[in-house]
Amino acid sequence: MQNTNNSLFQRIDTKLLFVYLLLVLIGMSAVFSVEYRTTDVSVFLMHKSHMKQAIWLGVSLFVGMLILFTESKFFASFAYLGYALGLTLLVLTIFIGKDVKGSHSWLGIGSFAFQPGEVCKIFTALALAKFLSSPETNFNTWKYRMIGIGLALFPAILIILQKETGLALVYFSFFLVMYREGLPISILVIGLSLIVLTITTLLLSSLAMFIVLTLLAAIVAYLSWRDIKRNVTARGLLIGIWAVCILFSQFIVPITFKKVLQGYQIDRIYSMLGQEVPDKYRKDTEDGHSSKKGNASDYNVTQSKIAIGSGGFWGKGFLNGTQTKNDFVPEQHTDFIFCAIGEQFGFVGSLGLIGLYIFLMLRIIVIGERQRSAFSRIYAYGVAAILFFHFAINISMTIGLAPVIGITLPFLSYGGSSLLSFSVLIFILMRLDADRQVLIR
Repeated sequence: MQNTNNSLFQRIDTKLLFVYLLLVLIGMSAVFSVEYRTTDVSVFLMHKSHMKQAIWLGVSLFVGMLILFTESKFFASFAYLGYALGLTLLVLTIFIGKDVKGSHSWLGIGSFAFQPGEVCKIFTALALAKFLSSPETNFNTWKYRMIGIGLALFPAILIILQKETGLALVYFSFFLVMYREGLPISILVIGLSLIVLTITTLLLSSLAMFIVLTLLAAIVAYLSWRDIKRNVTARGLLIGIWAVCILFSQFIVPITFKKVLQGYQIDRIYSMLGQEVPDKYRKDTEDGHSSKKGNASDYNVTQSKIAIGSGGFWGKGFLNGTQTKNDFVPEQHTDFIFCAIGEQFGFVGSLGLIGLYIFLMLRIIVIGERQRSAFSRIYAYGVAAILFFHFAINISMTIGLAPVIGITLPFLSYGGSSLLSFSVLIFILMRLDADRQVLIR
């Protein structure tokens, strides 16, 4: 295989590159639309977010070019070292990080600041791909499964210590990658069951929850009495599951809400459920948030839904979004950037944007499945999983289907470290795909 520059660029997936650039340009236009005022003397004001985002796009493309000229095998060789570097940055952030909007997840050098948790997603995706593709890794055994889960979740633990729960949850997307590589579906079922159990616990009283779980166990026992009567293991398993559910709902969930979660996080969870925060979970936090009726999260989501709904079928037109333009929607250029699309381009524009994201993720999966190297395939699935989590949660929280946890919309939300990290993820994938016939370990 020739390694000339021309042959390299000929092997780059142009569809992936095109959709990436299109989404970034849509994002810059959306950021511009929510901050543009007719009184502005110029659209090229350097203090404006869209101009800062343009600079970060230039930085991202420059870094992307460096990545494309890097030997593809370097990313596998560097994977563990990069992961160690990422963990080091996360630990440093705990001690010397900056406080921004209630979280302690930023490192700064002068006026420049970035979130190591964003960068560590790249290192974790590479390290997990390196581990799962290693000939020594037998992912059919629980020893290696636990190591893989540890690689994925250890950065999340460090990020939680920085009070940045939303970013930490992104690392759970790597379970989708491990499922593709042989993680039993029972793990995913248990995870989803715990989510359902948590939500039910928050909606019902402790006594009602105890009665419901006991009745469910009794119904299961009645329907399968013949098997349970003859099988001691089945009886023990049913009793064990019932006991774990009782312990989880009566102790673990309350302790988590009382001792672990911050007031604003509790606000957002109950806001998603359409419920007022109970007195037992109300708390005031150091960042000034309090768990009470009519919290800021309710206001954010309400204004977001008003903005999206006001766009109707076709939208109000570019630069004509009154809700976003008049600052009714908080964080409209970052976490709630989807509102600008919904209001200005309506249902059609929103559907088109969602279609672009779906095409991007499907394209990444197609790219992953055509790789000769397991390392490249697993990394591709890691990129797709990260993008899917950000995309699904961000849009869900703007329409009230998920709590507001500060998850950015990839390539659209304003933010230098966010755009750069997503860009690096994509360019590394393009570089690996350019050598898709090469066996990389």
